[in-house]
Amino acid sequence: MKRLFALLTMFLLLSTTCYASSSYAYFETKKEYEATLEHVSQVGFKLLNDNRIDKRITFTLNDSKVVNASSSIFDRSVTINKGLYSLLDDEDMLAAILGHEISHSIDGYNGILRGYFSFVTNICCPKKYEYKSDKRAVDFMVNAGYHPVAMIVIMNKAFPQYRYDWCSTHPLTSRRMMEVYEYIYKKYPEYLVNNKYKTNIYYQNFLLTSRENRMKLQKKVESGSKRKVHYL
Repeated sequence: MKRLFALLTMFLLLSTTCYASSSYAYFETKKEYEATLEHVSQVGFKLLNDNRIDKRITFTLNDSKVVNASSSIFDRSVTINKGLYSLLDDEDMLAAILGHEISHSIDGYNGILRGYFSFVTNICCPKKYEYKSDKRAVDFMVNAGYHPVAMIVIMNKAFPQYRYDWCSTHPLTSRRMMEVYEYIYKKYPEYLVNNKYKTNIYYQNFLLTSRENRMKLQKKVESGSKRKVHYL
C-alpha cells in the first residue's frame, strides 16, 4: 500500500510539473509564439462556447518538437506541442486535436474531490477513453462548424502505426480512424458526401489502407448487425 501511495504521489507531481509552463525558445520570435498561442486559444474557446461546455479549461502551447498534444486533469488545461501544431494544414485539424483533449479535460471534472482522482479510471481502461474522446471531438467539431473528416486526415498524417497495441494506452491508429469514420458515417453522413478532403492525399491514403476495414463496416451495415466490428 505504501508503495502504491508513493507511485501515485510521484505521478501527481510529474503530471502537474509537465504542464506548469511553456516557453518560446524554439519559435522564431516571441511574437510568433504569442500569435500561435492566440490561434490555439481562439479555436479552443470556440469549441467550448459553441458546445456550451460549462467547465473552465485553458489552452497552452509547448515548444516541444514531439508530435503530441495532452490534457492535464489536475489543472484542467490542454496543451499542444509545436511539433504537432506545425503539421496542421487548417483550422479543422486544430479543432480535431483540441476537441479530443477537451473531452479528456471534461472527464477530469468527474469523480470525488472534484475529479482529482479521475485519472485512475483512465489508467484502468485507457483505450476506452481514447475512443470516447475521438467521437466526442467529432460532435464538438460539427457543433462548432468544423469538418469532422479532418480528424481522420490529421491522424493519418501525424500518428504512427505500431504493430500491436497490447501495452499501449492508445488503440492502433488504423482502428481509431475507422471508429471515427464509422461514427461520421452513421451520425453525420453528409460530411462524407460533401467531403472537402476527398482529394487530400492523406485521406486518399486512408481510403487505400482501410479497404478491408471499410468492407467489414459495409457488411455490418448491410446485415443490420449491432455488434461492434473488430477493426485491424
